[in-house]
Amino acid sequence: MKVLVCIPCLMTGGTEIQTLNLVHALIDGRHKVVTACYFEYNDAMTSRFKDAGSEVVCLSPEGKRVSGLKGIMFLYKGLKKVIKDHRPYIAHVQYMAPGAMPIILLRMLGMRNIIATAHTAADIYPNLRLVHFIQKYCVRAFTCITELAEKSFFGSSRLYDEKLILKRRNHFTIHNALPKSFEIMSGTRNFAMPITIGVVSRLEKIKGMDLVIPAYAMISRHHPGTRLIVVGGGTLKDSMTEQARELDCNSNITWAGRQPQEKLYDWYRQMDIVLMPSRSEGFGLTAIEAMAHGCIVVASRTGGLPEVVKDMETGLLHKPESVEDISEKVIALMNNPEQMKRYSGAAVNAAGKFTFGNYSGLVNNLYGKLEK
Repeated sequence: MKVLVCIPCLMTGGTEIQTLNLVHALIDGRHKVVTACYFEYNDAMTSRFKDAGSEVVCLSPEGKRVSGLKGIMFLYKGLKKVIKDHRPYIAHVQYMAPGAMPIILLRMLGMRNIIATAHTAADIYPNLRLVHFIQKYCVRAFTCITELAEKSFFGSSRLYDEKLILKRRNHFTIHNALPKSFEIMSGTRNFAMPITIGVVSRLEKIKGMDLVIPAYAMISRHHPGTRLIVVGGGTLKDSMTEQARELDCNSNITWAGRQPQEKLYDWYRQMDIVLMPSRSEGFGLTAIEAMAHGCIVVASRTGGLPEVVKDMETGLLHKPESVEDISEKVIALMNNPEQMKRYSGAAVNAAGKFTFGNYSGLVNNLYGKLEK
């Protein structure tokens, strides 16, 4: 069966990584895949999609975003050509801005089997009536990446399973998953001073990166010698290094910069505690990657993170925006190595339900029902 995967951009981000998981799953299920990118892209990410077995069509050769009426016509012409050239049986649309318009255009162009996947909760959508219209009249299935997100859209949620009977219109949750090549550690981790704190993130305000250095400075005053590894790049890099200089805590910080996915394993192995102080987070891929390596995640109580990080079971949740709460949670952990060991073991076990194999099985089961 031929599948058209539609996504606004192919840059470096969690949504692109999860869409790459989707492509891998479909290829494993012996489907033929064409990925249509509407706007921005980079060569590294398009190459990863091609290496996974997908053909990639970039509607904008220059990688520029087009908005307004021109944007609608641009999408219409681009999607029309892709459908004409490839004749897909199913279109799987990543419901990101623009979300509804590509689905409506695909319906106008004759596509009847459409799946939508929302990668965020409903709080960023000003008009849920449009989402509900799309779910009821335009798609065969509307999937969310967490039950919390699904409830925010529709008031109820259900984890997809193989026993689910596919009705005319549906909504359910299929959790994001670890990348295909990602292995879950075996054995247990022991924690000894000095502890290493880690960050694996885009260095942006939405990810709460402006809170990291002040929290680390407070932690370091209680536990001198504590290390910090910052993996990632972004617009806050300069201001974060300036924070470290002003707070006199730069000597034990490693600025690793952006790292390819295959190199992240080595960095996670060096980290004991991973911070995720996000202001908004649809799912939290970093959380399950860190948990799979036995790291203890200290995350903001926001978005999908509470569904991934179980507070006081597999990690800790802190008040959003609170440097004090972040530092207090981490200091309490560092004062109790036995508790750290318990959380670490529970985190590894919890990561087991987010394997690529589980995800691939659910996706291909859903596609099999649409094929009938």
